[in-house]
Amino acid sequence: MTLARLTAYKDEQLGSPEQGGAIRQASGQSLNRAITAAEETLIGRQFPDGHWCFELEGDCTITAEYILMLHFMGELDAELEGKMVRYLRARQDPEHGGWPLYFGGHFDLSCSVKAYFALKLAGADPGEPAMVAAREAILAHGGAAKTNVFTRFLLAQYGQIPWRGVPMVPAEIVLLPTWFPFHLSKVSYWSRTVMVPLSILYTLRARARNPKRIGIRELFTTPPERERDYFPVWSWRNRVFLTLERTGALAEPLIPKRVRERAVHRAAHWFIERLNGENGLGGIFPAMVYAYEALSHLGYDRAHPYRIQAGRALRHLVVDRGEEAYCQPCLSPVWDTALACHALTESAGGRPPAAAVRGMDWLKARQVVGTEGDWRADNPRLTGGGWFFQYDNAHYPDLDDTAMVAGLLNRSGDSDRHEAQVEHAVQWVVGMQSSNGGFGAFNADNTRYYLNEIPFADHGALLDPPTSDVTARCLGLLAQVSHPGCDDALRRSLAFLKDAQEPEGPWFGRWGTNYIYGTWSVLEALAEAGVDMNQDWIQRAVRWLKTVQRPDGGWGEENDSYFRPERSRHARRSTSFQTAWALLGLLAAGRGHSTAVRAGVDYLLATQEPDGTWRDPWFTAPGFPRVFHLKYHGYTHYFPLLALARYRSHTGRGA
Repeated sequence: MTLARLTAYKDEQLGSPEQGGAIRQASGQSLNRAITAAEETLIGRQFPDGHWCFELEGDCTITAEYILMLHFMGELDAELEGKMVRYLRARQDPEHGGWPLYFGGHFDLSCSVKAYFALKLAGADPGEPAMVAAREAILAHGGAAKTNVFTRFLLAQYGQIPWRGVPMVPAEIVLLPTWFPFHLSKVSYWSRTVMVPLSILYTLRARARNPKRIGIRELFTTPPERERDYFPVWSWRNRVFLTLERTGALAEPLIPKRVRERAVHRAAHWFIERLNGENGLGGIFPAMVYAYEALSHLGYDRAHPYRIQAGRALRHLVVDRGEEAYCQPCLSPVWDTALACHALTESAGGRPPAAAVRGMDWLKARQVVGTEGDWRADNPRLTGGGWFFQYDNAHYPDLDDTAMVAGLLNRSGDSDRHEAQVEHAVQWVVGMQSSNGGFGAFNADNTRYYLNEIPFADHGALLDPPTSDVTARCLGLLAQVSHPGCDDALRRSLAFLKDAQEPEGPWFGRWGTNYIYGTWSVLEALAEAGVDMNQDWIQRAVRWLKTVQRPDGGWGEENDSYFRPERSRHARRSTSFQTAWALLGLLAAGRGHSTAVRAGVDYLLATQEPDGTWRDPWFTAPGFPRVFHLKYHGYTHYFPLLALARYRSHTGRGA
């Protein structure tokens, strides 16, 4: 495929600059038709057992890593590999020659190295124009030695760089006492589930089978064995940690064999206990793939139940589109089902229709009410009551899903039927509040920021600190119920959110892109809490939303704003989901009859597809800001419906 042909995907997805510009008036008739069409489409996507699960697409890193995993394990699948190759080729950027972290994004070195390596393993000719363009771009950005930690681990396992080119992650980390500066309980859940199986691969110096014996030496500006600059230094604290870590690496051969064997055994026991059946370790691809590879190097053969479960968990993530296939980073059924039910309940006037009732029944069965879970390390007396994000992930319920689901059940109009579930959820949420008044996603007070300075943490996402969007969701739930401790939790949450507001008015969106998402989340929560929305600090947020509205009436914000916050004002296109978030925020602030809201509604009406949904190529959220990004395909189904339905209920239009 030539670079000229590579422009087709981007052009097709973007459309013309004028697309969506022919705005029509939001008459009651057209509004009702739009809502009905969106309802029908959403209900049509419901599974027979009542839940929803839309595609959750990551950047090309995940699909490239899937191909690399097949070659690591020696389990080649030519048909699937060919489909994934077509997926990767179609997303190579024709302008910079590499691969971005999200649609329309800038060149990313680590993603590009993995994609190039995957294509070469799959048989791509290094001399073809697309591969040449990618190679030139990689070399121009410093070559494969300058990639991030996770990419260098992969390169070490494939024998492309020496093991001294990766940080020391020995299995002995599982033996460290809780008082030690580093302990598994002091990092985020995703870091834990990734680091433990990876520590086994590091300790065993695991080597990829690589049956075709393919390498990428051509991607290095200096021969990798002579490279002396594998570790960037980003702060004086990092320099101190790097010095300590490199000293420790030199002393690693002195670790007694008995201690090493004990550490590997305990690390294996830790992650096997959390394997999570066919839903996978932590329910996330990076942890799942390291677990699968670690099981192999620990001696579990292909027929062993652990290997079978771990392999199936990875295959469950694959989306096969016929000509193309890609690997999802995880699955999102609980999140999708809760939001779909919220949208359908809103469009039905506040009383859940039959489809939403079936969805809520499916959700109720997935509440984790016992004392299982890593969150108990800091809350040993707290009883569980949360929901997880995936089909099953009982060790790791999260506060965002819990607040979303419990709030849905509480507003269902049948509160007596759901009283026990809501009570358990509220008790758990109150107990998981951090000391600064905010809420993290999976843990309380996961704020040992010095750990983001260790060499392993070059992605800057080792921790799970409180964020505005999750805090807002929890605030919204607590404002609906009466529970011991709620008043104090509400007061502290409000103080956290007020302090977290950006000077210009918006809030940062950790789990959705970006300031529009954060601002909607907070404004809606403040309204649910009965806060006076005319206060100046809240009106600053309202004014900010109005100033970033685009000429076509919609709102848009690209993931560039995670790199440069000022980019929040310079989106190339409006999107349906961000327009919906902005509308929901303004409606919460009592601006339902404003010109801005009317224009946003008109934008959604004008851009709705004939099948009742909306289509946007833009990614919707970060996995880790600036490192890994996501596209929730369900966001164009339920968020616009929710916004239009709420506009109708707030203004009486279309009645």
